[in-house]
Amino acid sequence: MKPLAQHFSTRRWISGGSALSLTLTLAACGGGGGGGNFDGEVKVGILHSLSGTMAISETTLKEVEEMAIKEINDAGGVKVGGKSYKITAISEDGASDWPTFAEKAQKLIDADKVAVVFGGWTSASRKAMLPVFEAKNHILFYPIQYEGQECSRNIFYTGAVPNQQAEPAVDWLLKEFGPKFGKKVYLVGSDYVYPRTANTIIKEQMKARGGETVGEDYIPLGNTEVAPIIAKIKKVYPDGGIIINTLNGDSNVALFKQFKAAGIDPKKYPIMSFSIAEEEIRQIGPEYTNGTYAAWNFFMSLDTPASKKFTADFQAMYGKDRVTGDPAESAYNMVYLWKNAVEKAGTFEDLDKVRKNMIGISFAAPQGEIKMFPNHHTSERVLIGEAEPTGQFKILYDSKTAVPPIPWNQFVPETKGYTCDWTLDRPDAGKFRM
Repeated sequence: MKPLAQHFSTRRWISGGSALSLTLTLAACGGGGGGGNFDGEVKVGILHSLSGTMAISETTLKEVEEMAIKEINDAGGVKVGGKSYKITAISEDGASDWPTFAEKAQKLIDADKVAVVFGGWTSASRKAMLPVFEAKNHILFYPIQYEGQECSRNIFYTGAVPNQQAEPAVDWLLKEFGPKFGKKVYLVGSDYVYPRTANTIIKEQMKARGGETVGEDYIPLGNTEVAPIIAKIKKVYPDGGIIINTLNGDSNVALFKQFKAAGIDPKKYPIMSFSIAEEEIRQIGPEYTNGTYAAWNFFMSLDTPASKKFTADFQAMYGKDRVTGDPAESAYNMVYLWKNAVEKAGTFEDLDKVRKNMIGISFAAPQGEIKMFPNHHTSERVLIGEAEPTGQFKILYDSKTAVPPIPWNQFVPETKGYTCDWTLDRPDAGKFRM
């Protein structure tokens, strides 16, 4: 399989000014009108894996962020202080390597003087970048569903935490398949922080529901040696059972192809994935994922005018064979959330003021309206879908309204009773007991 990153891996290098304030360079064409008449520019960073095992997923995020930026620029740019500013994106490749993410984040902040960075996919990449943004007192927007158990002053999280994805998905699985297979789950994941922490939460949730975790296996990112895991699953589940998949990257290609070859049929083995969206299905092949399940906050098949417009705009820009999905929608949303916040703050340069004004900002997203909470996470609609032969998802569950985020998990004993609120003037605002 040829990763999309081979087609979209061009880096864009733009020299930075001597200070963030100097990134608001006056444009040659004055005036504050639409589409090409700007008073200046503001630079933003885009930092995703355009090569390596995660390129299968992350390349689309870069594309959709650039689409949002183009839309904003075509509509007249960002309006600050009565002037219009063009957004100029500087893209870097994290290369599926976590130290590289930290290095590139520092370059974007120090050398390129960007006003914000949109980046990451894996929790490992986010954890690597977090100290950079906290030390520099800068802003990162992170677009992917993750394990929670974090609440940084310098990060805004636009993907789901477990109470907006994994937890409702587990309850749905137990309701739908528990009567046939019992309250048992087998956990398969990539060997890094997100799958391990998410599965810790799932195990605690299973205990609370009177259930049992009958197996738990991890493989390194990019590893395709899934045959031993399949053998264990068939031994533990001779008559079938529930599987929860938290693999990331192109390991999923091997997993689903070998599942089918080994006779792991979704009718006998209900499989719920938390990192398989429409783009991954497109690259794995829908014949291998058909009948499996996924939990997200957006599906391309969501039948609303906003959803249809989002997909139509993306396909018009990148090709009619392309697909949208939750990670793409989340990446798109965060660009607009940032725009709305800086316009409300009336500044790009005063990052503390931007952060303060981010809280409470809402956006009419393709999934429906979302809002940024004081814990720097967004409310999210919860959807569960079944993968179809078309590569799309048939929506089986819809929360209809956006669910508020709970970053500090209430199933895990160590964090039960804790919350986060960055509107409070207290040293432990990121984690304190309610």
